[in-house]
Amino acid sequence: MNPNQSSNRREFVQTGAAVSAAITLSTGVRRFAHAAGTEALKVVLVGAGGRGTGATADNLRIAKHIKLVAIADAFPDRAETSRKLLKERFGDQIDVPDDRLFVGLDAYKDALACDADLMIHGTPPGFRPLHYRAAIEAGKHVFMEKPCCVDAGGYRSLLETNKLADEKNLKVGVGLFRRHMPNYLEAMERIHGGEIGEIQLMRCYCNMTAWGGGSPHVDGMSELEHQIRNWRVFDWLGGGRLVEAHCHGLDVMDWAMQNHPIEVNGMGGRQGIRGLVAKGGRFGTDFDHHFHEYTYEDGTKMYSQCRQMVNCWGPMTEHVHGDRESVDLEGKLRISQARDKEQSSQSPYRLEHLHLLDAIWNDKPYNEGWIGADSSMTSIIGREASYSGQVIRWDEMVAKGPDVIPENLSWESKPPVMPDEDGRYDHLVPIPGFYKPF
Repeated sequence: MNPNQSSNRREFVQTGAAVSAAITLSTGVRRFAHAAGTEALKVVLVGAGGRGTGATADNLRIAKHIKLVAIADAFPDRAETSRKLLKERFGDQIDVPDDRLFVGLDAYKDALACDADLMIHGTPPGFRPLHYRAAIEAGKHVFMEKPCCVDAGGYRSLLETNKLADEKNLKVGVGLFRRHMPNYLEAMERIHGGEIGEIQLMRCYCNMTAWGGGSPHVDGMSELEHQIRNWRVFDWLGGGRLVEAHCHGLDVMDWAMQNHPIEVNGMGGRQGIRGLVAKGGRFGTDFDHHFHEYTYEDGTKMYSQCRQMVNCWGPMTEHVHGDRESVDLEGKLRISQARDKEQSSQSPYRLEHLHLLDAIWNDKPYNEGWIGADSSMTSIIGREASYSGQVIRWDEMVAKGPDVIPENLSWESKPPVMPDEDGRYDHLVPIPGFYKPF
C-alpha cells in the first residue's frame, strides 16, 4: 500500500468519525441546518433512478437554501419522473427547467458543466469511477452511492481521483450509512479504544430474501439499454449481489480493523437463481450465495456470509470478538421508511448528507472516497474468490485485475456480456476452478 494513501485513510477514519459523532449526538439536523448560513448550495443529480432521487431528497431536507439545478440520466422517463417527484415535495428548491434536464450516456458531462457546487451520483455503480473523476476535475464536491466500483480497474481509478479530490480540497461523501449510525460510532469508539481487548476474530452476515431478475426484454430495445435498465443482475454494471449488497457489512469489518484485508478464499454458487432460470427467467450471471474467510495483515480472520434466497435464515449483522468481550451490531435498518418521515432526524440516510454539508460549509477535511474504494474492493475480491475457487490476494488483484467498463460507450455499443440465441446468459456464469480473475 502507498504510505501516503494509508495515511490519508487513517486520518479520515479518525477525524471523520469524531466529526460524525459530534454532529450526531449534540447538534441534530434541525439545529445544524439553522446554523448553516444562507448562501445557496447548488446541486446536480446524475443518475435519477430511485437511489439517486432518494439521496437528493435526503440532501435537500437538510436546509432550504439547497437548490437542485440540473438532472442527468441515460433515460428520459427516469429524468422526468425524478424531477416531478422532487418538485412535488420540495417546490422552489427544485430549479430544473427543460434545458437543464439532460438525457443520454454522456448527460453527466452537461450536468457537470452547469454552475453548481455538488454532484449527487446514483447511476449504476459501474459508471461511478468515470463520473466521479469527471466531477472532481470539474471542481464539484461529490456524494456518491455505494458500491463505488465493480472491478479492479475502477478501484485504481478511484484511488487516483481521491488523491485529486484531496489536492483540490473537495469534499466527498459515500452512501455507507452505517458510518453515520450512532450505535456503530459508539461501538467503534469502544473497539478502537481497546475496551473489548485485542480482536480475535470477526463475523458478518448479509443474508437477504431473493432479488428479482429484472424486467423482460422489450421488443425493439437494444441489449445495452436492457442491461443498463436491469443493472443489478449484470456484474459489469452492478458488481453482482455480493458487491452491491454486502459492501455495507464488509465496510464495518474494515472499519473495525482500520484497514482492508490482504487476502480471501471462499465459495459460492447460484442455487435459487438456477431454478428460476430453468422456469424461463434471464437472471444475469452472478451468484446468489457466498461464504468467505478474509485475512487481515495481522492474521485476524473474518468470516462472511452473503445470500439472497427465499425462506432461508436471514441475519444482517456484524460481530467483533475481542479477548475481553464481543460487540454485536444490527445492520438491518428498522427505519427503512425514514426517507419519508420528517421526524426521523437521526436517520443515517440524512446524517450522511448532514456530515458532508457540514464539511463543505465549514471547510473541514472530508473524503469518504477512501473508505468507499476499499469497501468496494473488499467486496470485489470476495466475489472473485467465489467465482474462481482460488485464494485472491489484495495486492495482486489490484495490480492485475481488469477494467470491464467499455471505453467511449454509446447506444450502438455492444455490452461486455451478450445473451445466447435464446436470450439467456447461462453460458457466461462463472465456474469455480475454470474462471480466471485476471
